[in-house]
Amino acid sequence: MALIFLRTISRRTRSGFVPLFPLSPISNPLPLVSCSATTHLIHGLRRSPPAWLHLHLLRFCGVPNSEDTRFTPFLTEDDSSKKKRKNKHAKKKPRVDFTKIDPSVLPTVILVGRPNVGKSALFNRLIRRREALVYNTPDDHVTRDIREGIAKLGDLRFRVLDSAGLETEATSGSILSRTTDMTANVLARSQFAILLIDVRDGLQPLDLEVGKWLRRHAHGIRTIVAMNKSESLDEQGSLTAEAGQAYTLGFGDPIAISAETGFGMAELYENLRPLLEDYILQRPEDEHAHDDTYPEMEDNGECKSPLQLAIVGRPNVGKSTLLNALLQEERVLVGPESGLTRDSIRTQFTFEERTVYLVDTAGWLLRAGKEKGPASLSVMQSRKNLMRAHVIALVLDAEEIAKTKTSLKHAEVLIARRAVDEGRALVVIVNKMDLLWGRRSTMIREKVINAVPKEIQMVIPQITGIPVVFVSALEGKGRVAVMHQVVDAYQKWCLRLPTARLNRWLRKVMSRHSWRDQATQPKIKYFTQVKARPPTFVAFLSGKMQLSDTDIRFLTKSLKEDFDLGGIPIRITQRSIPRKAVTSKRSRKLPARTKVRILSGKRSTSQELISP
Repeated sequence: MALIFLRTISRRTRSGFVPLFPLSPISNPLPLVSCSATTHLIHGLRRSPPAWLHLHLLRFCGVPNSEDTRFTPFLTEDDSSKKKRKNKHAKKKPRVDFTKIDPSVLPTVILVGRPNVGKSALFNRLIRRREALVYNTPDDHVTRDIREGIAKLGDLRFRVLDSAGLETEATSGSILSRTTDMTANVLARSQFAILLIDVRDGLQPLDLEVGKWLRRHAHGIRTIVAMNKSESLDEQGSLTAEAGQAYTLGFGDPIAISAETGFGMAELYENLRPLLEDYILQRPEDEHAHDDTYPEMEDNGECKSPLQLAIVGRPNVGKSTLLNALLQEERVLVGPESGLTRDSIRTQFTFEERTVYLVDTAGWLLRAGKEKGPASLSVMQSRKNLMRAHVIALVLDAEEIAKTKTSLKHAEVLIARRAVDEGRALVVIVNKMDLLWGRRSTMIREKVINAVPKEIQMVIPQITGIPVVFVSALEGKGRVAVMHQVVDAYQKWCLRLPTARLNRWLRKVMSRHSWRDQATQPKIKYFTQVKARPPTFVAFLSGKMQLSDTDIRFLTKSLKEDFDLGGIPIRITQRSIPRKAVTSKRSRKLPARTKVRILSGKRSTSQELISP
């Protein structure tokens, strides 16, 4: 019907427009829009009907609409301008895919600024984890060491460094002076810097001093000024005024951000992206490739996954000095002050082609409920790192042991027992042995060397053969011995024993064990290892008899002695197999026996016939 209606209209008029309704002088006529006759679906027309007739009549009659018939309506000036704007602001295709670049060749961005401007908060925002301690302390400095991580800002990937607050006029030899010198050393391996200022406080004289300090020490490093804590300021009022003040630093246009809420991260992305891409494109192409093949297992089955090592102990026993000795560089801040380390610093290094993640924790304090501020956060962070580690290195003070004639304090006993309860390998390191290497201290040194292993065995009887290493971290003596003991403990912690070997061992062990009553002796059907890290075994018993605590301790001791598993926790569980299940299995294998009575002349006899 629609085709017949349109054909009759086209025959009677030669114009492409026929009003179906009378037009009143008040009503505005509909606009005429011309379209090409070749794209119209209705054949037989000399001219294509107007656009308004095409749209309304075809939809009314059930013919597909303009989207299905490839009909493109006329674009007005407003629509075309919007389309041009959309194409103008379209996202450009990135020149570099940072997700496929080896992390070791990624560009490095360091966060600098005066104390308490939000550097650690921005660091946590960039790495998407809460690793750095954040606490509002105007009169004190929370961050003291350089923390490193991989930033994930959209599709950008780069190495980010969190530095301590800069005090350019600090007293020589003080903590602030040492942190400033450490930041200056780290600038040598950085390519970009983000200078943070607190927009709420305005531009302070110390911010100007930090800017001058950067010009002296950061030669060739591109610096971006970020106005932090600007989420509550309007763009037209005070924020514009503060941006004008920040421009006087001489590092270009500042960026308004908020590390706490994430405000301004898109603008920071737009400023960092071209700089990072230019840096990557200037490097050789062979360094861009990312090696996805990480050998986790050797041919002999040795566990080669990255080793997590945590250095724990009481305050001022030399944990940070030991970390610097293992890395052979001044990585963390050290000094005679007690409680100098606050953040748990995580670093990576390679020892004998093995990747090791080393964590330096704050001094372990007893939780008395009186710790407030950064001290309480440091204790909580140390406990979390102990849970994540594979091997725990407990550091003791040799000088204090010689004075008090006791190896372990209450806090150190708690650390050792908690490591055992969590199933971690334990290595004891006695530091500051250089103070006992004089002629007069020869006897004292020998007493310490003989007394420490015995006392540790008495305090922690559930683990035998805990390795004890005597070192001097300040002089760098014993560094290799520590790492050999740590790697050896880690290999034992990852050990897996085959079931056949365990069952052969079990028969020998059970024969030499003295049972109280042979009648009540539990019968172990087989013994197997269900998991490693730490080694966990299951003993399957038949019947209702269970292994006593004495039997389990005997099996644990035999495992450590026969398989050289000293220094790591071993777990043994038992499961009982009901006798019905055992008899049912035997009955399926054995042929069925039926009793048949045979009658004879004098007597009746019964015989058992075995059916196949």
